[in-house]
Amino acid sequence: MTLLYDGSFETFLTLVHKMYYEKLNPDAILKKAPDTLLFDALHEVRYDETKSLAVFEALQKRFAKEHFERILHIFMCDGVDFEMDLLCYIITGFKSQRELENITLPYVFRLHALQKELFHISHKMSGFLRFEELEEGTLYAKLETKYSVLYFLGIHFSKRLNNQNYIIHDIQRSLAFVHTKEFKGVQKVAEFEAPKLSDAEQKFSKLWKTFFESVAIKSRENKKLQKCTVPLLYRTYMTEFMND
Repeated sequence: MTLLYDGSFETFLTLVHKMYYEKLNPDAILKKAPDTLLFDALHEVRYDETKSLAVFEALQKRFAKEHFERILHIFMCDGVDFEMDLLCYIITGFKSQRELENITLPYVFRLHALQKELFHISHKMSGFLRFEELEEGTLYAKLETKYSVLYFLGIHFSKRLNNQNYIIHDIQRSLAFVHTKEFKGVQKVAEFEAPKLSDAEQKFSKLWKTFFESVAIKSRENKKLQKCTVPLLYRTYMTEFMND
């Protein structure tokens, strides 16, 4: 049997509930319906608030904090198919929390590695993120990343820009971390228009690009090493690599 769900964390918890109480035994879990599905039944799971909340509370109660957080973190790795591994992880956790650190289990090993990669990308992005000042003084930064690290970045900069209003915009996921005196958290972006930069920001950006180019020694330019130090993945919205 192949299960189909909408890709959300809440619906996945509904799926876990159905697996237990309706004795479902999936061979695969998909976020999108396939064009063709031969010799297999497709069962669509829809969000159920009661069932989802029941599983969420059970996870909080039965799982150690680090194991519960790992489940949340894995859902931030939305660029890969992790569902079957995570389902096995949850089933194992309800039986034995100790086994969730047993990396000889293939699915435990893969989820540990995935969480580690998520943290690595978040750490890298915290150094490569570039803020720009908008007309009203708010700082604004855009990003596109393999995994959803927006929340991590928002919390990271809230400790460093505590008295400053700022927005970190995840373009591809239409999400933004907003930090003001009144609100701090992730919001959905329904519509987007490119914000206007302040005059000071436009001048500073030009000065920064000029400095970046002037300190480079053409005869010692090493593009391969540069890509290793600052991978193309992180350059999309870095001021020094953007064209005017």
